[in-house]
This record gives sequence, C-alpha cells and structure tokens, in this order.
Amino acid sequence: MLVRPLSWLSLALSLVALVLETAVVDADADFESVRVRLMKSYSGKAGDPKEKYFHESVFHPHYDGRFADRQLNYDDKRSHLIALVQSYLFTMADIGAETWLMHGTLMGWWWNRKILPWDSDIDVQMTVETLSFLASYYNMSVHHHHLPHIPQGRDYLFEINPGFASEGPFDKLNMIDARWIDTETGLFIDITTVRPNNTARNLGIEGSLMCKDKHHYLEPDIFPLRDSVFEDTPVKIPFQYAWLLEEEYTKESLTRTEYERHQWNATTMQWEPMKSVRPVVMEDPPDTPGIPLFMKAFAPGINRPHAKAKKKKDKKRLLSSFVKPP
Repeated sequence: MLVRPLSWLSLALSLVALVLETAVVDADADFESVRVRLMKSYSGKAGDPKEKYFHESVFHPHYDGRFADRQLNYDDKRSHLIALVQSYLFTMADIGAETWLMHGTLMGWWWNRKILPWDSDIDVQMTVETLSFLASYYNMSVHHHHLPHIPQGRDYLFEINPGFASEGPFDKLNMIDARWIDTETGLFIDITTVRPNNTARNLGIEGSLMCKDKHHYLEPDIFPLRDSVFEDTPVKIPFQYAWLLEEEYTKESLTRTEYERHQWNATTMQWEPMKSVRPVVMEDPPDTPGIPLFMKAFAPGINRPHAKAKKKKDKKRLLSSFVKPP
C-alpha cells in the first residue's frame, strides 16, 4: 500500500502506478476534501439524536447523504456494490487486517459467491482488536482504487466510530463500529466488531462472543475462518457458515428459490428478477441439481462439530444473562 502526500504530482504518479489490488491512503481526510460532487449534504444528521455517530441519508438508510443525493438504479447499484466490496477486501488484505462476511452478504456468498441483487449494503465483521489497530493508523483515511469497470478510479473513505470499543451492548444508536464508504455514490459497508462476552463467560459459557448489535456467538462458530472467493475476490467466511445462516434467517432460507421478487435459476446459478412465480423450496438440498455451490463444496462442515442441543442450551443461557442496566 502506498501512502500519498497531498500534492498533484504525487497524485499523478500514484494513479499511473495503480493496479487492481493497489490502494492509496490519505491521512486525516476531512469531509470537504472527500466530497466529490455535492454542494450540500443530504445526511439525516439534523434529525438524529446527538449521541448517534453514523448518519444515514434522508432518502434511504443504506446511503451516506454526505456523498449521495439519490438512490442508484438496479444495475448501477449492483456494479458499485461490487466495486465497494472488492476495494474493501483488497485494502484489508493489503493492510493485513482480518475480516469476514456476515449476515445478508454471507447469504449471498452461500448461493453463488455474489451480492444478493436486492441488497443495497454489505455486512462484514472483524475482531475489536483488529479495529483498534486500524483506528490507530487508518481512521478517516481515503483509499483510491482502480477497478476494471471503474477505469477512472474511485475514492473510498474508511471511517471508525470513536465509541467502537464500548463494552455496553445496549447502545442502539451506535451498533455500527466502522464504515467503508463510496464517496461517489454514498453506498457503504457496515463493519461490526466481535469481542469476548465476559458476562456469559463468567457464567461458564466458554468462548462466548458478542457484537453491539446483539448478535451472540461461540468461538467455534466463527473460527478458524475459511478461505473462499466473493465477487471474484479472495475472502474469509465463518467456519460454521451454514449454521449461522440457518440460525439468523431460518433453515428454509438456505434452499428457498424465491425471494424479494427474484427467483433462483439453477442453470445460470443466478438470482433473476421475476414477474410472478410460485415460491419453491428444494426438497433434498445435498442432492438437488443447482444447489448453491458451497453447500456441496463444504458439505462435511455443515453439521456443527459440537452438539446442537448443547448449543441451544448455551444460547438460551447466554441471552438470559443480559439484564439492561438501570
């Protein structure tokens, strides 16, 4: 990764040298310097509580109004989301910061290693220790990437919530710990941190983890991370990816072939817009032609190595351990 001084000569030289996996960093970038086309902000900050750090746009919750004044159309949104996640994964790999897919983005990986076409943001996780390191050296940095479908390049802002290290799980206004933001379109990646759940560990639940967004895990759910590919880019995913998806979205979500006005095409391995199609659920996932690529690829890993009964008991005990402070 190249560190760029703020001069036109350095900028020109850096742009010439950029290739697919190269990123350029500006230190301590202010909002005016990264805003590329808007004369005013469309942030919802004025209507948000003052304690809230990240502010979504006034027109859609998955856009940053400092950099966007409208939603993108279906095709443009997808292409810019691809660039967004590729630039993020390239940058974190270059820095050496371990991160992995989670939530709806992991569901997209499950089906065909791509972003779900109806999605409008990206969800990833990292450990609180990793984000602490990044906060020391990369907060408010701007990274310039050249990608095949954006030959002129694009600037991405890496912004960290200063309250990311807070131990309290009840701050509903600041569940997002950091964001990777496209300064041209306002699209962003939500980054949440995984940290030890000391309350649950003190109750005897070994390896208990938590996020401020109230998701709870055990260490074997996530670690060791698996290596894979997402949108043609190397990526890491949680070890027990299928179980995590099933718990968050139900077992049916892993085989349901109709969702959000899209239908799964088992021949093209793509989610395609539809007019009106009856919902279909695959009867026998492991043997059905067209089943998502990684259900077969990692079939031995679908069943958890530790007993589900014990897990459910631990989860119940874990969730009941939280009592909101007065």
